[in-house]
Amino acid sequence: MVIRRATSAETAALAELAVQLWEGSTVLEFAESFTDLVMNNDNAACFLAYEGNQPVGFAQCQLRRDYVEGTETCPVGYLEGIFVREEFRRQGVASQLLEACQRWTKAKGCMEFASDCELDNEDSLHFHLKTGFVEANRIICFTKQL
Repeated sequence: MVIRRATSAETAALAELAVQLWEGSTVLEFAESFTDLVMNNDNAACFLAYEGNQPVGFAQCQLRRDYVEGTETCPVGYLEGIFVREEFRRQGVASQLLEACQRWTKAKGCMEFASDCELDNEDSLHFHLKTGFVEANRIICFTKQL
């Protein structure tokens, strides 16, 4: 397994994986977002996991300067998303992607790294706890039309 930082030439691969993680956007929309992120944002990075020439997973991280639940420093490295294709799970790919994100944020001067998951996402909760995260808080968010 090879993990490397994504380049602008790999935004389509990122988009194909991201659409499987996050609902509500198209591959084209993700490709445009990742192009901007990879080319124009020094405060964010994406990493791809490859098995041979096949992209099998990705992780997106960034620096957050707003308040991050449970942290004390600024900026904080933040795992925005991580995904590994089903057939490549339970092989350490996600852990390797997370390590790449953590190295990148540490090189950017971060002393803390954070993430989140949905309350009912037991797989994500297990991954986070297994890779050294400590639960900081649980919240339910609300919205209201005005």
